[in-house]
Amino acid sequence: MTNTKFEEKPWGYEKILFCSDTHYLFKELFMKKGCRCSLQHHVDKRETVYIIEGKLKVLLDDEIYLLHPHNHLSISPGQIHRMEAITDTLYLEASTPHPNDVVRHEDDYGRTHRL
Repeated sequence: MTNTKFEEKPWGYEKILFCSDTHYLFKELFMKKGCRCSLQHHVDKRETVYIIEGKLKVLLDDEIYLLHPHNHLSISPGQIHRMEAITDTLYLEASTPHPNDVVRHEDDYGRTHRL
């Protein structure tokens, strides 16, 4: 079981608020305006994002969603996705406890895929 861990990211930050070994992972994320995360998918991880403040564009498979405060979106394993901040954006993520389950297809910051 892990509690509060802060990590700077090239696009903002990620703060793990709680991680249970078997049940769920809960994070706070901040993405700076104009930044985006990797185009990626997860093998096992299932996640739901919930917007606190700002506007977030989400590419999910071949569809684009524009999320505003109080909007949420769920992502299943295997779905290719990317988040991009239209404005500075603060959001929460609740997921299954697979913190390192990411396969990157593209990355603006030169990071390679990992699993």
